[in-house]
Amino acid sequence: MSDNRLTRLASLLVNYSTAVKPGDWVGILGDVSVLPALREVYAAVVKAGGNPSLLIDDAAMQRIMLREGSKAQFDWLDPALTKYFDEADVYIRIGGSPNTRAMSTIPGKRVQELAVARRSWLATRLDRAARGEFRWVGAWYPNEASAQEANLSIEEYADFVYGATFCDQDDPIARWQQVRDEQEGKVAYLKGKDRVVLKGPNIDLSLSIKEREFVNCAGARNMPDGEIFTGPVEDSVNGWVRFSYPSIVGGRAVSGIELTFKDGKVVEASAKENDDLLQAQLNTDAGSRYLGEFAIGTNFGINRFTSNILFDEKIGGTVHMAVGTGYPETGSKNRSTIHWDMICDMRTDSEIHVDGDLFYKNGQFTV
Repeated sequence: MSDNRLTRLASLLVNYSTAVKPGDWVGILGDVSVLPALREVYAAVVKAGGNPSLLIDDAAMQRIMLREGSKAQFDWLDPALTKYFDEADVYIRIGGSPNTRAMSTIPGKRVQELAVARRSWLATRLDRAARGEFRWVGAWYPNEASAQEANLSIEEYADFVYGATFCDQDDPIARWQQVRDEQEGKVAYLKGKDRVVLKGPNIDLSLSIKEREFVNCAGARNMPDGEIFTGPVEDSVNGWVRFSYPSIVGGRAVSGIELTFKDGKVVEASAKENDDLLQAQLNTDAGSRYLGEFAIGTNFGINRFTSNILFDEKIGGTVHMAVGTGYPETGSKNRSTIHWDMICDMRTDSEIHVDGDLFYKNGQFTV
């Protein structure tokens, strides 16, 4: 039986997040396991007058390439996908996999090498998006593997996903518009500010946001959403942070991550689990030891860690940072093949000061 919450989610992605117009070239991407969601999005795109391209992925085929592909095969870029990223109007990706640990035995270096080979696609997507030429959004389809990862039944996990996206409500678009309005006040306050200092049991860090723009995230690019973020001044980050939750790369969980920054660069790094993958990621290229993003999560409907960064980075009362490439629209100049988010809990004995004034305390804004 069809779930009307999935129909609402598809409509939200097409009519609000990416605002598909008649004649738009719309790519709909996802693993074969999320086909029911791809069908709903396809139908919504057709109803909106867009021209859909269905770009099916398959985790088993990804593993074949990662295990057996040569350097020449890694370096080859599908001309059809290159044309799509160069010319399309909209990118809608639905996440979901039948096995969240399917890549666990793939060497981290192989994952990193394939990402390097395809970095031009990511750069094109981000640059075109920053110029307003390419609208994109990523969402998630409730599935058994993700439910198991979150320690929930599939029914409980579906309730969690649709609750976090407000698709359990009659008018999710109106609710996201309300979030956008609420967050706009925080973005306006931060405009023109400079020094940010974060202190708490898990963090003692300072950075500059001088002449950088904060982005109000209310469903335009992620669904669910709920954050404000920027790209910190590249050489301004100093101090230490211990990240509260594991960070997943290619199906491998890197846990107990601690980073120390000096003049923007990660100079010390360790992880309690899969430290080899942490080091491989940080050694990817010249930009992979610098922050491309600093963000504050604001979605209190996401109240548990689920091992899915799309949800986890939005947890209300946390901050997250990404080493690697930054988003050009924030003013970030950092470029890298990677963009790797890590989350720090700020809900206990933690504060953020901006230019000396208290801005945030124990997970809540004070201004």
